Amino acid sequence: MFAVVRVRGSVNMRKELKDTLRMLRLTRVNHCVLVRKDPKIEGMIRKVNDFVTWGEIGDKTLEKLVYRRGRMIGDKKPDGKEAKIIISKIKKVKNLKEIEGFKPVFRMNPPRKGYEGIKQAFPKGALGYRGEKINELLERMM
Repeated sequence: MFAVVRVRGSVNMRKELKDTLRMLRLTRVNHCVLVRKDPKIEGMIRKVNDFVTWGEIGDKTLEKLVYRRGRMIGDKKPDGKEAKIIISKIKKVKNLKEIEGFKPVFRMNPPRKGYEGIKQAFPKGALGYRGEKINELLERMM
């Protein structure tokens, strides 16, 4: 499973890139979504590679993400029992929209100590594929 975080805004962005970000549910900066490893989804991510950062999310980070930043309908945090159910469903379902009552977008804080730079690719900057290092970025954003 990939975690995708939007890093840059949409000023002077081509319409097709805006549409792709909208399809990924990344409408604002510092929003994070979880997507399955799928060639179609990966193609969409590579298309908007200059505006997002992404990588494989670990199990511990996934748990923390749901506990701290996950929201139910009505902007309520899931309690301990609900969070465990949601985590097990996230690992099973194909799309987060299938989880009833759970919002598929995580609204994150800006990372502590900032991004590495939003105009260059990772490792010099914050853009593009970062593999397992996405977990460190998400920790800084929670």
